[in-house]
Amino acid sequence: MAELAPPTGAPANVVVLLLDSLNRHMVGAYGSTEFDTPNLDRLAARSLRFQHHFAGSLPCMPARHDILCGALDFLWRPWGSIELWEEPVTVPLRSAGVVTKLVTDHPHLFEVGGENYHTDFTGWDYERGHESDPWRTRPDPSWVGAPSFGRPSMPYETSRGWFRGEDDFPGPRTMAAAARWLEEEAPDDAPFFLFVDEFDPHEPFDTPEPYASMYDPEWEGPHLIWPPYAKAVLERGVLTPEQARQIRANYGAKLTMIDAWLGRVLDVLDRRGLWESTAVVLCTDHGHYLGERDIWGKPGVPLYEPMVHIPLFVAWPGQEPRDVNALTTSVDLHATILDVFGSTAEHRTHGTSLVPLIDGGATEVRDHVLAGVWGREVHLVTKDRKYCRAPSGANEPLSVWSNRWSTMPVVGYPQLKMPPPDDRAVLDKMPGSRIPVIRQPFGAGDALPFWAYGQFDGNHLYALAEDPTEQEDKAGESGEKEAADQLREALLAVEAPDDQLVRLGLV
Repeated sequence: MAELAPPTGAPANVVVLLLDSLNRHMVGAYGSTEFDTPNLDRLAARSLRFQHHFAGSLPCMPARHDILCGALDFLWRPWGSIELWEEPVTVPLRSAGVVTKLVTDHPHLFEVGGENYHTDFTGWDYERGHESDPWRTRPDPSWVGAPSFGRPSMPYETSRGWFRGEDDFPGPRTMAAAARWLEEEAPDDAPFFLFVDEFDPHEPFDTPEPYASMYDPEWEGPHLIWPPYAKAVLERGVLTPEQARQIRANYGAKLTMIDAWLGRVLDVLDRRGLWESTAVVLCTDHGHYLGERDIWGKPGVPLYEPMVHIPLFVAWPGQEPRDVNALTTSVDLHATILDVFGSTAEHRTHGTSLVPLIDGGATEVRDHVLAGVWGREVHLVTKDRKYCRAPSGANEPLSVWSNRWSTMPVVGYPQLKMPPPDDRAVLDKMPGSRIPVIRQPFGAGDALPFWAYGQFDGNHLYALAEDPTEQEDKAGESGEKEAADQLREALLAVEAPDDQLVRLGLV
């Protein structure tokens, strides 16, 4: 592998703190007063605060693929593991002598569809018991009155009774383990990369007191911790206004709890004086709808701002805190990590290092972002506008390109698996690779991977610069042709599958 000299003045180490489903518009440093986030704000106060940072591939595992592999995958495949033609960032870092550590409670990293993201870290910790993690086989029989929250199909219902106090919850345990590693194991004689993949504030929005009643003290009865994944929720009576307020409040409770435990990691960085040698990145995979546009969860809808416009803080040695107004996206984090350690990737990537923005060598590094979920709309985002392109007719042709052939299991619905290749499959090549890959086409009536489902409601075009809350849809007006042409050129630039251009009506 070709190696590069580290850039002059680069940090010796990198810490990435990923909080899952962290809503930018609910963080104090981005102007929110709804929930308390003192430690996020504390980190932001010493960081470069990126104002136009967007997700690329969604949801959870595709977003991690963006960060750890540096390549958009939503145009080629749904949720899946690392493919044969690519390597995670930990592989070139190992060649560069970097000690890499993963600390996480993210269950999807340890099930089919996420099988091999953790294996190339020098070391990894998995704190058990969150959401779909099959940790326990029965509830704790010694705790009479253990809480139940109405989702018996979820493994969390079995695990929950084993959490007695705040420090037993997976999120607090993850942050405590990360702080302990920085305090006791982070090397002094070698560079290190710490990746903290924290599943909070993702649902279930379950917290102990005092958090549980912090933002909805009048609520009586069991707390509502599982949001629906649906649109028109209040309009259709799926939730009452009181129930909607309760779920949103419980997201805030989870956010404030994990913020408190984030403070322990920041405390260790303070005590060890690591800010002088370490870049600290706070990011997320995507947002989470909590009633905006009467949408909840992550249903099959366009990627509006609450979902795709995400927070990014970067505390960098020698750099004063300031706002960065350049357009950036998640694959750029991969390129930045490689840049810090003087390494390079062997496979085709789509990111651009943020170092020139950080050290003042550039004011922009890209003019657009591609974003989406496999099988759904494709979005082109610039600083001025967002164009959401839906299929022009039936959602076909559509292919999966993969040699791993696994995706997220859906608890309670074991029949919802990745449809296997059939006699329509052919061998093809990924851009930048000579490794043959299975290309499986799907057509009308075929079963599709889980996240591809949902109705389409046409194209959307928003002038973000003047309409940041996306109230005025300009699709169908004269500016749409220019946006469509720009999207087509962006897809061609990454050598997107030809069936994407066909199904979107861009040929």
